[in-house]
Formats: sequence, C-alpha cells, structure tokens
Amino acid sequence: MLREIIKIDEELCDGCGVCVPTCAEGALQIIDGKARLISDLFCDGLGACISECPQGAITIEKREAEPYNESIVMETIVKGGINVIKAHLKHLRDHKEFDYFGQAIDYLNNNNITVPSLDDLIEEKQNTSSCPGSNQKSFIAEETDEGGIRTSQLTHWPIQMHLINPAATHFNESDLLLAADCCAFSYGDFHKDFIKGKTLAIACPKLDSNKQVYLDKLIALINISKIKSITVLIMEVPCCGGLFQLVQQAIEECQSSLPLEVKVISINGALLKSIRVN
Repeated sequence: MLREIIKIDEELCDGCGVCVPTCAEGALQIIDGKARLISDLFCDGLGACISECPQGAITIEKREAEPYNESIVMETIVKGGINVIKAHLKHLRDHKEFDYFGQAIDYLNNNNITVPSLDDLIEEKQNTSSCPGSNQKSFIAEETDEGGIRTSQLTHWPIQMHLINPAATHFNESDLLLAADCCAFSYGDFHKDFIKGKTLAIACPKLDSNKQVYLDKLIALINISKIKSITVLIMEVPCCGGLFQLVQQAIEECQSSLPLEVKVISINGALLKSIRVN
C-alpha cells in the first residue's frame, strides 16, 4: 500500500543512535554502523525520530510499504515494560492517532496487561497516581425505591475529570454525563434524573487548572471509548458555560456528529432549560 514512511540517508547517517530510543515502536536499529528501518510493519510514519537526528539523515517519503500493524508493534512494545508502553501510547496520543491508540488499548486489555492511566501520558504539575481515592472501581447501581431512601445511581469511580481514565471499560459506548461540580448539590434528584443509565465525569470550569487535560480526555472519550452521547449539566452562572465550550471544541476537533445536550440548573435547584445541540 502507498503510505508515508521514514527514509534514512546512509551518506548523512553517522550511526550515533540518537534516533533509536525516540522510536517508540522499535522500528529503528543501528546495524553495521548505520540506522536501519528494520521493518515497514513497525514504522507508523509519524516521524518522531526526525527532530532527534543531529545529521538530518531522516526524512519522510511516500512509497509502497507494508501496512503498519499496531498489534505486531504491541508484541514488541510490551516486552520493554510499563515505561515503554506509556511512551508508545503518549506518542500515539500526541499525534492524534486515536485508531492506533484504541488498537493498542485493545491489545493490552485482551492480554490482561494493565492499561496506564491517561494521566500518566499527559504532562501535569500535580501527580495524582499516589492518591488511593483515584483507584478505579466499577459497581452496579441499585434500583431506587421511590417511596423510600434514594440509592446511588453511580456505576464507577473515580469521576473527577483529572482522575478519570478515558480508556476505562465502563466508558466504552456509554452515554456520558459531564456535570459541573455544583450541580449535584443544587439539584435534589441529581441521581434519579441525571445519572441513571449514564457514566459520570465532574469538573469546575472556573476553578480547575489545566483545561487542556480536560480537552484531551474528552477527545479520547469520543475517539477511543466511542461514547454514544454527551449531556453537559451546568449551573446558570456565566463561568459554567466554559464546560459546554470545552465539549463543543472536542466534538469539533474530532469532526464528530455525536449527540450533545446541555441542561442548565438554577442556583436554587430548578432545571431552567434543556437544549439539544446535535
């Protein structure tokens, strides 16, 4: 098939080896004093190695090549351990190769290999990995007795946007509710009216830091977990609208026609309006 793939100029290459560790797929090796592409199957054509070559010996060309095979690549990647897996997934995410990213996640799940949290793939100042409260959990929501005490409709943990892993199985093909933090405290029947039948993520568009992380995770939820719809629940205060704008931006960047609905809650807990956007 005709595709983009790296080309190595042997006259310029001095065999320094700087390019080798930058190729997360293991497509490059130093052989007989020169960098060599060991197999078309391993080169994704994204060119992470190009900027690292001090001699300018690596370029991208379009030519007939064997199709890149993510499953074969992952067989090599996992042998390198968790840090190599993280580097590869980050490489795919940074280049917005969400189809390959999804195939890599499927490989890990199918082979019972722990999937790194997306927080590990995004550079953040705050390290949340040591927090026991961010451990993933899945459970079945109980049916609510309308005449008695309300039971939780929550089906997974964690729910804060900085802590969720978009590749977690509970998000696969689910209907996502993205709620501003204050909504649950303002609206009396939050669980019954909004959470039931949906996966949940919460965020504060005014106080939370690093909104780019939220955008990246929304894009991953759309492209990798293939969520079926998004309902955005926000308060009537102006700053809350930022959450809705982030979702719109994610859908636009994904070029998706995902069903989108926004619901607005008043500060005294009434549902003011519900608007279906897509």
